[in-house]
Amino acid sequence: MNVLHHISLSAIVFLLPLLLQQEPSSSAIILSLKKRHGSSGSSSSGNQYSSSRPSSFQGNRSTCSLFMGTWVHDDSYPLYKPADCPAVVEGEFDCLMYGRPDSNYLKYRWQPQNCNLPTFNGAEFLLRMKGKNIMFAGDSLGKNQWESLICLIMSSAPSTRTQMTRGLPLSTFRFLDYGITMSFYKAPFLVDIDAVQGKRVLKLEEISGNANAWHDADLLIFNTGHWWSHTGSQQGWDLIQSGNSYYQDMDRFVAMEKALRTWAYWVETHVDRSRTQVFFLSISPTHDNPSDWAASSSSGSKNCYGETDPITGSAYPVSPYTDQLRSVIVEVLHGMHNPALLLDITLLSSLRKDGHPSVYSGLVSGSQLAKPGQSDCSHWCLPGLPDTWNQLLYTILFY
Repeated sequence: MNVLHHISLSAIVFLLPLLLQQEPSSSAIILSLKKRHGSSGSSSSGNQYSSSRPSSFQGNRSTCSLFMGTWVHDDSYPLYKPADCPAVVEGEFDCLMYGRPDSNYLKYRWQPQNCNLPTFNGAEFLLRMKGKNIMFAGDSLGKNQWESLICLIMSSAPSTRTQMTRGLPLSTFRFLDYGITMSFYKAPFLVDIDAVQGKRVLKLEEISGNANAWHDADLLIFNTGHWWSHTGSQQGWDLIQSGNSYYQDMDRFVAMEKALRTWAYWVETHVDRSRTQVFFLSISPTHDNPSDWAASSSSGSKNCYGETDPITGSAYPVSPYTDQLRSVIVEVLHGMHNPALLLDITLLSSLRKDGHPSVYSGLVSGSQLAKPGQSDCSHWCLPGLPDTWNQLLYTILFY
């Protein structure tokens, strides 16, 4: 479908600023902005875990660039095993359970420019977020990150009582001893989809149906992106409503921008930013086409199938389509009076062509295991890359 490859004028306009924004000071700006919203919580006495600070955030904060750097081989990784968080990692992300034969993809640590990430301390996270309601809202990449954060916490606070409730659109995990609720709310477009005369109608200017579930959160992490490109049987709507008009389709970047402006207006008018912190996860890249990252893949495959090593070198190969999706997010955030903080994982994730489930998930079985065409090159193995997203979230929240 040509619309997927059509580069709108607005996308071109924002592509150049996208490249210019990757300066080492960009993350320092993020660290400065988040201080305006105050601390995420305070340590409480009487808990079973020590409230001592984790290892210091080392480096020059004025030049620290959290989202620029390199992947470094580290034998102390991974940070946890799926057994540390039983029944949390679902089959679509559990590459070890479903027979992935290599393990090198587990052994990489993100090294930002001019600083070192603090060690993720689950007990510290629980103390600081005591009594809080944390909400991930978006598509399955948000669920990927939600499950990762639960596992990171449980691996360093294993005796904490927990409770899991799965459902649609809302799944909830509770750390009972700390009164912490961590939820994932499935809303791939963030705005509402309603059934009208048997048709799924994507309403670009309406969000209250979903947002009612987010209203009382103390920490909100949003994402959207991948579902806007789906066509055919995978398309998430039958009609799009914009104003009083209905469309079978429209420029996908235009539709996504309209939806995000609806989301941004809701955040500006309904979220008390003095108590609630708001993050937006940038576009998580896919690795379906080796031409996006190299002349040929190391395995000779047609996608991420068989890829076992990160991309090396100083270049950050992001596909033009991913760039355009990200530019829409950046434009909308820049237009907010009190912007959500961008968890800008696009570039660092683009290097990790080795981190996807490929055929090693609960969604592929039998003879499909030998078919690269069945590969999942969108989601990420757990343990794996989303753990780094949460290390960065942890750093921005507490340092």
